[in-house]
Amino acid sequence: MKLGLISDTHDYLDPQIAKLFKGVDQILHAGDIGMPALLLELGLVAPVAAVGGNTDDPAFRYPLTRKLKLSGKSFVLHHIVDPHDLRDDLKSLLAKERPDVVLFGHTHKPYCKHLDGTWFFNPGYAGKQRFKLPRTVALMHCDGREIRHEFIAL
Repeated sequence: MKLGLISDTHDYLDPQIAKLFKGVDQILHAGDIGMPALLLELGLVAPVAAVGGNTDDPAFRYPLTRKLKLSGKSFVLHHIVDPHDLRDDLKSLLAKERPDVVLFGHTHKPYCKHLDGTWFFNPGYAGKQRFKLPRTVALMHCDGREIRHEFIAL
């Protein structure tokens, strides 16, 4: 299974995304989406699962956390995660769920580290240029037992 990973679009869908995510089986958005129309546009490429972020309007009622099973792997999506200092509620959820992957955003920095049996993954940010940080998305390949990833510069 091939996944397109994106975060922190902040109501801007880069025109490259459709081409970069062509052929993915699912798109996972880790928050700070912007308007719901952005998810509809992504949905033209592949099915989308998303969570809200700290800048998303609560009126859009995006879930704050999602649990998914994809290709035999378990995923938790949540926008603000510090893998080295988990909040108590998130620590409890992860202890209960024991996910293979935690997908998050917020920092605008790509991150990938395997900690205590779980991959913590941040695809970076795909919104308009901010903070002089590189803009990135990612692809994740879940084939049997293996999880592989690649960051893609925008």
